[in-house]
Amino acid sequence: MTNFILTNVACIDAAKSPHTISTGIGFFDHMIDQLNSHAQIGVSVTVYASNDNENMKQNIHGDDDDRHTPTTYEAVNRYKSEDQSELIGMVGTALGGELKKLNYPAAAEGCNELISRFCCPLDEALVECILTKNTSSSIMMEGGEGVVDGKLVHFTLPPYGKYPATKGRSKIGCMETQHVETFFANLAKSSGINISLVKVRGYNGHHVVESAFKAFSRALRNLIDGTNTNNYTSIEYNGIWGLESQSYTSSLELCREGKLERSTKETSILVHILFNGLAKGPEDSIVVNTGIDTIDQFVSILAREARMSVEVKCNGDLYVDDHHTSEDVSIALGQVLNTALGTKAGLNRMWCAIGKFGDAEVEVTMDLSNRPCLVHNLSLSSNPNEEEYAGDVSVEMLDHVLESLVMNSMSTVHIVEKSVGKSVLETALATAMAFGRALRMCAAVDPRRAGQIASSKGTLSV
Repeated sequence: MTNFILTNVACIDAAKSPHTISTGIGFFDHMIDQLNSHAQIGVSVTVYASNDNENMKQNIHGDDDDRHTPTTYEAVNRYKSEDQSELIGMVGTALGGELKKLNYPAAAEGCNELISRFCCPLDEALVECILTKNTSSSIMMEGGEGVVDGKLVHFTLPPYGKYPATKGRSKIGCMETQHVETFFANLAKSSGINISLVKVRGYNGHHVVESAFKAFSRALRNLIDGTNTNNYTSIEYNGIWGLESQSYTSSLELCREGKLERSTKETSILVHILFNGLAKGPEDSIVVNTGIDTIDQFVSILAREARMSVEVKCNGDLYVDDHHTSEDVSIALGQVLNTALGTKAGLNRMWCAIGKFGDAEVEVTMDLSNRPCLVHNLSLSSNPNEEEYAGDVSVEMLDHVLESLVMNSMSTVHIVEKSVGKSVLETALATAMAFGRALRMCAAVDPRRAGQIASSKGTLSV
């Protein structure tokens, strides 16, 4: 059995590592790199086999610069035929040990645990990650250090995709998928962080794994920050994302704006938005008149929760039906949002948010990805009352409105219905509320990114 040696292992908060990620399994490298992009942690690790004497001589003392970074396929995947369980497990343990050294805030008064939850939306997968870290000072081990082993509490990622249907993919690139669990189990134990990874949806093996690593990375960032997507009232959340934060101030300073006017034989439309924090107050900052009350409510709620000023006017052929007006308004609104957000450089980019209206509860998970995709489980066609209309718009058009809005805003959106409303109208307005809240957080400037795009690819333009 090959023995592996790890060098240059580091997890540096809010800084880049001077070293590289080189585990000998290319897809695994790519997944670990998600921590750099989405947890904003400088991660590095280099793996050598005990019989790899030449590379060990060059690098065992930390001389890991670009001269020794593998570049060819065979070099990058040099350990593809080795014992991946040992290799991936060692990397998980080593990185977890580094994560344990980072500074985490104290839990809220009366609570011994920090909790962070994040969902990551990709076009063919949605994975939820929940992290908990015990911060009780009463947990002491030999040496007086307050540490405790973590656990992989839930792990429901397999099967990895549906090709083949019964078992999914056994390998992605050269990485054996069975060892994804090994990585997170070892990382949890050595970091002292309990990890839950639950596949909400997953149709593509590559994206299931990628969504898991990104969800973990984002949840980890929030754990370090002391924030949580389910808690918008904490001191930590308000300090980083609240109305008095640097993020909010920087967002307003961008003066992001989009405007569109167009006329066809079917509709005459004006859409104008400003990400200005509702400068004049909601009453004067949101003016929507489409001739369809439900669409007016939907757009107004979305704008209020996103804290953006909106003017939407549409004179459409409602004497025909509601189709052209509903469709054209949502297309135009999506296009104007995409224009206003520009390259997305420096933005938070991803978030998940819950909206409640009446008995309906809906969660929207959004990514300003430039890869448009909508997946939802809203009970529109199977609503309990078999409603044909939600207020004064046909139910089938609500589905089309969401699709048009998401596709034209160039975003990836997953919608999960957590509680069914008494009517489809309640469901629609809860969705608008969650959509707006998620949009506000995705569009927020993260000053720590210094204008850089939140992507391991380095761009969202392709």
